[in-house]
Amino acid sequence: MKKNKYIKILILLMLVLTLTGCTKYGKDNNKKAIVNEKTGQRLVTNILCKPTDKDMIELYDSYNKSSKKKVDLEKLDNCKNMKIQGEYQDLWTNIFVKPLAWFIIKIGNFLKSYGLALIIATLIIRLIAYPFTKKAAMQSENMKKASPALEKLERKYQNKTDQESMMKKSQEMMIIYKQNNINPMSTCLFTFFQIPLFFAFYEAISRIPIIFEEKFLGFELGTSPINAVTMGDYKYLIFIVLIGAATYFSFKLNSGSAMNKEQEKQMKMMSNVMVIVMTITAFSISTGIAFYWITTNVFTIIQNLLVKRGKNKNENN
Repeated sequence: MKKNKYIKILILLMLVLTLTGCTKYGKDNNKKAIVNEKTGQRLVTNILCKPTDKDMIELYDSYNKSSKKKVDLEKLDNCKNMKIQGEYQDLWTNIFVKPLAWFIIKIGNFLKSYGLALIIATLIIRLIAYPFTKKAAMQSENMKKASPALEKLERKYQNKTDQESMMKKSQEMMIIYKQNNINPMSTCLFTFFQIPLFFAFYEAISRIPIIFEEKFLGFELGTSPINAVTMGDYKYLIFIVLIGAATYFSFKLNSGSAMNKEQEKQMKMMSNVMVIVMTITAFSISTGIAFYWITTNVFTIIQNLLVKRGKNKNENN
């Protein structure tokens, strides 16, 4: 019970942090989003550093003339020289988003490529978190191994709902968990790590104008597939395929932690829904964020394959 209580507190805390520091977009007098006609990039009003693209600067000037909420570009650092310290905004921005944005920019300055910096920053952070994510992947494999015993346990207590039977079932389940070295909390902790990290990356990328002023591998980092297709550039559709495929295989390799067939069916349905949602979302997210999502999922796929291979090797020995 205490663990569930702590999980709820962590979820509530994370929601409070993220919702107080979201990316804010500028709108015109008709409440329509202001966008760069060339790239389709939306005008962000709480950017972390100053844009250098003339078209974007003109958009900000136009926005300032027609809106009560001004974006004072003169107060902002040039993106290449952005500092972590500065004017306080909110906990989420100051603790997570701004340091991550600074980290991406520093790597970009060193590599002379902010597109490549997104990929390298993603890999570095995933490597730092590897001990935790590897543990979660191993838990998933252990749960697969324990599935037959757990299914047998479910059948044993299928029609028993009295308190004594439920207590015995819980005790027997804990024995199975112990025999297979399973700690359900490990997967929960991995989820807590994944969600804020995704939002932090999304916020950092969205609020650094210099990223969207660059091309990487021939792609405008600020353009989304739907905007590119509207302008007659169909090569951006490759990101729809890559995001859908990366999400699908990432979930597929991490599945199998259900305790019975019904739960397995539910998890499969949730995974399929998530793949569909991400594929649809891929039409509207920027290429920069697409590179992050593809990189982190490919890393997860490779990690899970290595864990699976290592576990099979140890069992065969």
